[in-house]
Amino acid sequence: MQNYVCTICQYVYDPSVGDPGNNIPPGTPFSDLPDEWCCPVCGVGKEMFEPA
Repeated sequence: MQNYVCTICQYVYDPSVGDPGNNIPPGTPFSDLPDEWCCPVCGVGKEMFEPA
């Protein structure tokens, strides 16, 4: 699965880890994140991420 990086703060969403702080379990691809999911570091939306 592809990692995605926030173009604002450089946070990397790693699907193998998920986002436990936001109840996103490991194994969740970026494309399956809820539309309202945002960067846990700087708060921008999914549209500000690009493939790493």
